[in-house]
Amino acid sequence: MASEFMDFLKKYQVLGLAVAFIIGAASTKLVTSLVTDIIMPIVGVLAPGGDWRTATLQLGPVKFLIGDFVGALIDFAIIALVVFAIVKVIMREDATAKR
Repeated sequence: MASEFMDFLKKYQVLGLAVAFIIGAASTKLVTSLVTDIIMPIVGVLAPGGDWRTATLQLGPVKFLIGDFVGALIDFAIIALVVFAIVKVIMREDATAKR
């Protein structure tokens, strides 16, 4: 049973996946901090009304948190761009190694 478990870990590279998950969680905190503490203050100065993260849209009894959604959208775009750049570099090195 123990050898089967070790084979499972090696075959599916579970440890690498665990490390990638932990690094991903840490990088999410880093990117969120970058967006919240560096980029959003600049956007706040450029946006009319200042604190745009609290902007809402009221349609009858429904209140949409537009500013919060836009902030999450910007967070996602930056995270996606960073992941894209990392994958692009890794795939380029992988293609170079295969030659």
